[in-house]
Amino acid sequence: MSLGRVLRNAAIVTLAVLWLIPTWLLLVNAAVPAESYSGSPHWLPQDFGLFDNMSQAWDKANLGPSLGNSLLYSVVSAGAAAVIAGLAAFATIIMPVKRQALWFWVIYAGTLLPLQVFIRPLFLSYARTSLYDTQVGLVLIYTAVAIPFAFFVMRNYALTLPREIVEAARMDGASWWRVFWQIHVPLTRSAMIAVFVFQFVAVWNDLLFGITMVTSRNIRPVMAALADLQGNYSNVGPPIVLAGALLVSLPTVVLFFSAQRFFVSSLKIHR
Repeated sequence: MSLGRVLRNAAIVTLAVLWLIPTWLLLVNAAVPAESYSGSPHWLPQDFGLFDNMSQAWDKANLGPSLGNSLLYSVVSAGAAAVIAGLAAFATIIMPVKRQALWFWVIYAGTLLPLQVFIRPLFLSYARTSLYDTQVGLVLIYTAVAIPFAFFVMRNYALTLPREIVEAARMDGASWWRVFWQIHVPLTRSAMIAVFVFQFVAVWNDLLFGITMVTSRNIRPVMAALADLQGNYSNVGPPIVLAGALLVSLPTVVLFFSAQRFFVSSLKIHR
């Protein structure tokens, strides 16, 4: 084995170990029984109390309704963003429109500013309407902030598709709408699924909008409920908080591994 390959493998193993350290600490300390936690982080497993800690986190933070809300926000917002971004990519890349670069920057500019910039105008506009503290209001926010990055991925994927297929379909008399649903969508299916996974995880892990645009406990997303559990940090103890964080992370882990095949396929360059 060459020296370069040895160094490359050593660097990969080192990075993997460094990345796994926080996950290892999370798993070990989430499994420590809350009543026996000493206040110092544990590096090695001791007594096993993970399921009891998860049960306490579930009850104290009332995670059930919050999980349902986050599932609703993530599925609807990520799905809508993937479809809208697919339509925008089709319109700006496949269809013969002028100033394609301008349209790209107009849509992609939404990713250039931090989300904190939008909080105040969103809060004031929502407060003047009936959208504040509603599920519809959160879905609209999550969809809007997800579209620019989804468009970036779908546009780049659309650039790699062969134009000859679309030109042949148009010569046969297919409308643009038919070309989109029967040719473009099947060809970009893996990219749309990858976009859905990306945005699902982003919406699921959001805390900023969950604590600023919602006050009712029956509407808040799961990360806001988990933050409320952390607010009672001294009462419930770190193992229960960590067990709750591990519990609410399971849906995103399951989704990622379920869609891994499409996720990897979308990252390949198709020529």
